[in-house]
Amino acid sequence: MGGLFHKLRHPRRCYVVCTIPRSGSNLLTDGLRDTRRAGMPKQFFLPKAEARYAAELGIDPAVDYAAYVRGIVNTKKTRNEVFGFKLMSWYLDDFLARLRAAHDFGNSKTSDHELLCSAFPRLRFLRIVRRHKLRQALSTARALQTGLWKVQKDKSILREPQFDPDLIEQSLHEAERQEKIWDDFFRRIEIKPFKVEYEKLCHDYERTIHAVLNFLTIKLPAGAHVGPPVTTRQADEISRTWEERFLAERPSAYSPASG
Repeated sequence: MGGLFHKLRHPRRCYVVCTIPRSGSNLLTDGLRDTRRAGMPKQFFLPKAEARYAAELGIDPAVDYAAYVRGIVNTKKTRNEVFGFKLMSWYLDDFLARLRAAHDFGNSKTSDHELLCSAFPRLRFLRIVRRHKLRQALSTARALQTGLWKVQKDKSILREPQFDPDLIEQSLHEAERQEKIWDDFFRRIEIKPFKVEYEKLCHDYERTIHAVLNFLTIKLPAGAHVGPPVTTRQADEISRTWEERFLAERPSAYSPASG
């Protein structure tokens, strides 16, 4: 049910990390989660991930999506009442449609911004982008082949990646399409998100995490500090070789000046 009771049961601060694949969102969200003060941001509303979280809650999202949303917010927050989640552009429309269909957060006349703020009070928007679009496409092409979207010690690849210029170029265009979805969304709701640049996050990790915490008005306890990154970067000699080869074979497909 909506109304005052619904708002009182929600944390004081909510935020969403808006992203597309291979933008460095894991590096950002893992860093925020590691502070133990910024929620536990994951893709709780990714359709294929909902079954696991729903089982933990004992709630069927297909029957009561509003209860699932509230259950996630109430159980995936940190002690200081902060909840965060990650959202990819490719399922943004589906997520908004399901929130609207729940009827607890709004109706057909409710704007997307109002809908989200009803489900996630005091919602703030973060957006992480990658300036070097070719390296992002290379990372995507590689992950599509290996099945490894997050480098972890206990995970093995499906198969060895092979240089595929068609797949790389396709990944470039797909990234452009998905970024445009976010561009259009923020233009529609008239919100300017706090932007995090992946390259800056890598170059000055601690300062960037602190900047995000400041935006979210989250203070770390006295004496606490931001630890080293817990996410391993994928870039290596294979990535560098692929980049040089793609630029040599497809010079018109990508302009370094554009990203």
